[in-house]
Amino acid sequence: MKRLTIFLMLMLAVVALTACGSDKTEENTVIEGVPEGVQGVKIAVLRNLASDDHTKQFLDGARKEGESLGFKVDTHIVENNDAKFQELVAQITMQDYDGIIISHGKEDYSYDMIQPAVEKGIKVTLFDTVALKDGKGHEGVTATFQDDYELARLSLQEIADLKEEPVKVIKLWFGGLSPLDRRQEIYKEFEANNEIVTLETIGPTNFQDVQGDIAAKVNAILAKYPPGAVDAIWGSWDELAKGAYKSLVDNKRSDIKLISIDVSNQDINLMKEEGSQWLSTAAVDPALIGKMNMRIMAKKLAGEETPTEYNLAANLIKQSELKDETTMFNLADIIDGWGESSDFDESWMKTLREHYAK
Repeated sequence: MKRLTIFLMLMLAVVALTACGSDKTEENTVIEGVPEGVQGVKIAVLRNLASDDHTKQFLDGARKEGESLGFKVDTHIVENNDAKFQELVAQITMQDYDGIIISHGKEDYSYDMIQPAVEKGIKVTLFDTVALKDGKGHEGVTATFQDDYELARLSLQEIADLKEEPVKVIKLWFGGLSPLDRRQEIYKEFEANNEIVTLETIGPTNFQDVQGDIAAKVNAILAKYPPGAVDAIWGSWDELAKGAYKSLVDNKRSDIKLISIDVSNQDINLMKEEGSQWLSTAAVDPALIGKMNMRIMAKKLAGEETPTEYNLAANLIKQSELKDETTMFNLADIIDGWGESSDFDESWMKTLREHYAK
């Protein structure tokens, strides 16, 4: 009986070792035609903004693209808490990640924040994050942006076209965030050309409830302006615009038009509401932003050349073109090329997708 027990234990050990060996063999299998550097990698994606639709779709786009290539992808949201964000990046840098995608780090700390990762050999891509010191960035790091200048130009032209004389505008904006600072440059051009006149500038102080914060502030401001005194509200970020929309509805201010930048399903639904004065928004598909950052990351891991900066093309979404069934996922039905790009899509990536789709 004792011999039988020992024999069974030995057999179980052999089976276990064989199973482990099989897993390891599969893990180390080299896929023909694919660079070794992109096989068996681990990527962290970090976002320093509120957990809104745009954030979720950005992270989802990055995760899906990475997983389609066989990457292990971990995503993290930090709600505009800069100290916590820097601490999280430091923690991830000390772990076994091959790449880090960073979204919305602030310019005053981002260069130093990513330096340990760069020195360790971790690949880094940035979205809406400026990481410069003395005007120079880290070698090998790609900064991606929406084309913020075009986003601002498209949205502000919609406002300027509302009337021939200068349009009276309540501006929703705050400084210190790279994309909003870039959009501000175009806003100043429209002011200088006397196409718009700024009545008020409103920004959030509560980043845990941006919509509620802005709604309350717009409520207070509207009391100063009787019907006809304000032509439009410009939302430099759609989270700000959603708060303003609530205020306009609550105050029954149908005399004021709303035009914004960025898009989500919530935005689209509000634009489609009966009597909605949210006329248009300029945007890039947030899922595509995540996807393109992951492709650039994949090329870095493969040892291929990547640009220092990459901008994603802007689109204008008009309320008048929306259909009852329009959502973020079928905007391509009304906007040609929405959510699509062949940039950085290498043949070996297609090989990986086919391999992991099996």
